[in-house]
Formats: sequence, C-alpha cells, structure tokens
Amino acid sequence: MALLEVSDLTMHYRTRSGWVQAVERVNLSLDRGAAIGLVGESGCGKTSLAMSLLKLLPSNAQIKEGQILFDGNDLVPLTEDQMRRYRWERISMVFQAAMNSLNPVYTVRDQIVEAIQYHMPMRYEEAWSRVAKLFEFVGLDPGVMNQYPHEYSGGMKQRAVIAMALACDPDIIIADEPTTALDVIVQDRILKRMDEIRSELNMAMIYISHDIAVIAEVSDRIGVMYAGKMMEMADVVTIFQKPLHPYTFALMSAFPSVRGEKHELVELPGEPPDLISPPKGCRFHPRCPQATAVCSEKAPEFTEVEPGHFCACWNPRSK
Repeated sequence: MALLEVSDLTMHYRTRSGWVQAVERVNLSLDRGAAIGLVGESGCGKTSLAMSLLKLLPSNAQIKEGQILFDGNDLVPLTEDQMRRYRWERISMVFQAAMNSLNPVYTVRDQIVEAIQYHMPMRYEEAWSRVAKLFEFVGLDPGVMNQYPHEYSGGMKQRAVIAMALACDPDIIIADEPTTALDVIVQDRILKRMDEIRSELNMAMIYISHDIAVIAEVSDRIGVMYAGKMMEMADVVTIFQKPLHPYTFALMSAFPSVRGEKHELVELPGEPPDLISPPKGCRFHPRCPQATAVCSEKAPEFTEVEPGHFCACWNPRSK
C-alpha cells in the first residue's frame, strides 16, 4: 500500500462570482521515501492541492469529493481536532515564503520548540537540544538559533523553516516553492540538502514549483498540472525524453537547456482559463496546437498510457 493515495480529489473555492474549480479529480500516489514534483504555471492548482492534503483550507474552500488515504486512513472526513494529530507529526509543510512562516517577535529557537512541545511530550531543555541537532542537520550553526528571523539571511531562514518542518519526524514533507527568491547557488545547496535528508530519513516528499528544472533535480516522478487538473505523470526521465501531453511539451520547449543541441525557446500563447467557468472538454484545448473537435466537447480521462506513464489527452504527441 502506498503511503499516500489521492483518488479523484476535487476542491473548490466559493466566491461571489461562483465556485472556483481549483482542484478537479486529481489522482496521485506516493510511496515511503519517494519524491513527487508538481509543476505547472502559476494558478494551476499546485498549492491548492497541497493545502487540500493537509486540510489547511480557508473557510470558503470545500473538498467536494474524493479520498486522501494516508497510511490507509481517509483524511477527508476528519475533524479539525483529528487533523491536528496528522499535521506536523505525520505530514508537514515548508511554505513558500520563509519570512512569512516565522514570527518576527520570537527567536527562531523558541518557535521551533513551541511546535515540538505542542506535538511531542518533551521538556523545554530536551526540545532546545533537539532544535540544536535539527540546525546541524540542515546545515545551520546552532549558535544562531537564539536570534530573530530578521537577523537571518534568506538562505538561513529557508533552512530554519525546513528544520521546523522536520521537528516531529514526519512521514511526508510538502515543499511549496522551497527556494523561491534565493540565488541559484543557495538554491542548489538547499535542494541538495533536502534530497539528502529524504534519503537519510526515508522520508517522502512532494515538491511544488513552476520551474521544471528544480523539480527534476529532486524528484523521482513529475506530475504536470494545468487549470486544476493533472495532465501527465511519469518518472523524470520519461517526462523529459518523451512527454505525451502537448502542455508538458510546451513547458519543456520553454525551458532552456545547457546540455545538448541549442534550440529556440517557444512561448506558449494565451493564459490559463478562468476556473469559475473553465472551457468545456479539455481545459487546455483553447491553447493547444493539437486540439481537435473532440477536445472541446469531452474531457479526456487521466489514464495509464504505458506502465507508470499517465496522461489525460485525446491527441498525445506519441506513444
């Protein structure tokens, strides 16, 4: 049994203009120790999917249908009190903006100690010692843990947030744009350290990014999302060498490579649709160069085209 099994998950936001179909019938599975990367344009539903998995949703959000099976238990019907037993202890998250995840009026140490003591029966001194070990684990000097967030550089804050996510030894970490706003050198170091942590602790991870190069560096499999739907999923090599969905191919064509033959970058015209009233049929068909009549009439199913390679397209590029 997979550690995490998501089946037909659908989550919408209620607005004055109608229901925003942010996540629509998404399926994915994640084994212990494995890593899945979610990629797509901004607004395609990656973060909404992550928040749905943790049920950290605003009051106007509603999971309409589907299952989130974690270790065999469905999280969807659980109450808020029941979900607190899973958050941080079993599933934790590295949020996109590190500075926004840290309280500016408390030291970084005290913030992580608070999280540890809330979820684990541990004295302050024990929790303090655990924070020191976590700092060393993520590559931070324990001597700075009693400083305030504003005294940290961007890379230090991001490592501190990762340490906080690791505080209770979760089974899964969801990393939402974990290296946003960092320079490429610091970004590379943090991504490598996160991948090392995953291997050392046999911890599963879900990485979220609009940068497919970042996703490829740390993931075993890649899921391509567009307009709230999963369009394609396969292992990293397959996605790069044989993308089937036209949207996946468009993302690859817009990605510069430093290896192999040079090619002209191709811009994808248009923008993602309004999810209050998405287009009928395949949501990508208004921008798709391979669209036919059926694409505008009926939505394709997310099916296994070949072993381990899933795609939702009436006209895949090749098989």
